[in-house]
Amino acid sequence: MAKPSGRPLSPHLSIWRWGPAMLVSILHRATGDGMAVIGGILLVGWLMALASGPEAYAWYVGWATSPIGYLLMVGLSWAFFQHMLSGLRHFVLDIGAGYEVDNNNRWSALLPVLSIVLTAFLWAIIFFA
Repeated sequence: MAKPSGRPLSPHLSIWRWGPAMLVSILHRATGDGMAVIGGILLVGWLMALASGPEAYAWYVGWATSPIGYLLMVGLSWAFFQHMLSGLRHFVLDIGAGYEVDNNNRWSALLPVLSIVLTAFLWAIIFFA
């Protein structure tokens, strides 16, 4: 076993404080993974039901329009909007804009609110239009 050298470890745990930009970055990864896994499972299930005949498809549609199905669909649409807005934020950062701390924190705090508003708007259109 190696002897401790006495050199300090990386200071990342002692100097970084939790902030909105960190939250949005973590949400970006989580929503991408969630859309891939949950969306993939729902897509494969839909394709299997479609290929299995009218009874299986009717069962799937009944399940998808149940409260749990709607919860999953609303969650996926929120994940889509959150991931998209966060990706646009990263695009702006990649071109060199928006690195000022106050501006970055303001946009980072606004993204989850915007994704909720866009999700509500989409589902209002689906249910009421």
